Amino acid sequence: MELPVVVIGAGPQGLAAAAHLLERDIEPVVLEAGAIPAAAVAEWGHVRLFSPWSELIDPAAARLLASSAWTAPASGYPTGAEWISAYLAPLAAALGGRVRLNTRVVGVARKGRDLTVDSGRAEQPFVVLTRDSSGVEMRIEAQAVIDASGTWTTSSPVGASGLPAIGEKEASDAGVLAHRIPDAREARELAGQHVVVIGNGHSAATAIVQLASVAREYPGTRISWLLRRGAVGNTFGGGEADELAERGALGSRAKEAVEQGLVALLTGFRTEAIALTSDRRAVVRAEDGRVLEPADRLFGLTGFRPDLSFLSEIRLDLDVRLQAPAKLAAEVDPNAHSCGSVRATGAAELAHPEPGFFIVGAKSYGRAPTFLAMTGYEQLRSIVASLAGDHEAAARIELVLPETGVCGGSGLFDSADAATGGCCEPSPQPLTLGAVPDRCN
Repeated sequence: MELPVVVIGAGPQGLAAAAHLLERDIEPVVLEAGAIPAAAVAEWGHVRLFSPWSELIDPAAARLLASSAWTAPASGYPTGAEWISAYLAPLAAALGGRVRLNTRVVGVARKGRDLTVDSGRAEQPFVVLTRDSSGVEMRIEAQAVIDASGTWTTSSPVGASGLPAIGEKEASDAGVLAHRIPDAREARELAGQHVVVIGNGHSAATAIVQLASVAREYPGTRISWLLRRGAVGNTFGGGEADELAERGALGSRAKEAVEQGLVALLTGFRTEAIALTSDRRAVVRAEDGRVLEPADRLFGLTGFRPDLSFLSEIRLDLDVRLQAPAKLAAEVDPNAHSCGSVRATGAAELAHPEPGFFIVGAKSYGRAPTFLAMTGYEQLRSIVASLAGDHEAAARIELVLPETGVCGGSGLFDSADAATGGCCEPSPQPLTLGAVPDRCN
């Protein structure tokens, strides 16, 4: 009997992988650490995606679901919870027992070969070591492994050097610091308080927009937004130039909140320490000595990083900066990337020195941001075609990704000049911000 392909993670990419494999008559086994399919998505279920339904449903998954009574949502921008209920949960149900819940992958290797052994390596099946919620371990042999485990459980720390800030763990344990976007109820409960958002990406912008709506209704609410970089740069995205309209609108709404004085934006603020006061408030200190007045709640939205701990026996070719597959890194590198366009990539770019092993989805971007669901769907189409021996289909690129409308890379990280220049016209213009009203000493 032919061995299955093990898929790690039953999120949007893992479930889509299973659909593609079945369409190629390859049996998948999907291993999910959570108690439900798409458990990570459920944790941010209140957040509305900026991709429309048409870009959130994998074509192979849609074909699998078409044999049931499922009807594809026609239009609109779902929340994470709606994505699950209208698509991901039905897809997991269609896959049936192929999806194993409460099953965490703790190691992947070649059978009988540790990382150092060359002889006969490629001829050996993979061995996937799992542990269930009761602590029971088992081994699954596989012809190939697709790691679609994502990055949700490995948030990047708020500390400026990639390390946790002094006191970060204590603040997190005390419930003062959260690495997630507040929902509407939580944001409203913070009315009249001082809230700090740390981060530069779409998650931070989403939190700012959510909190700014409370500040409009309750003028005593104070919001501080901390950016590590020395300039505003592309913080607000491409606006109307963004080919994903809702993504562009998100940045525009965040910019509007700053311009209206609802949010105090501090640049070049690299968090060094967080100290808790006796009344369980947080005092945030920057490396340059600036100190914020005590905050009632901190939201650290500084991105994610891949968990590579269970891949120590797999031969990986990763970029030293991004921890993304080396051939993909140049496409997504935020240090150098320009013009907001990313080329869709497939099996060739995602291959590692370990034949038959692939990292896909958000985890394939390593520490780089701006991953889109449809990016992963195209990755999977190509990878599964390669596993099935259809190399012509694997080499095709069947997707053109929407541009962000943002030019230039990260530029001069320490520069206070917000103009980034770049290849597009017109160049982004500096944003003039009002003085921060007595919020730091």
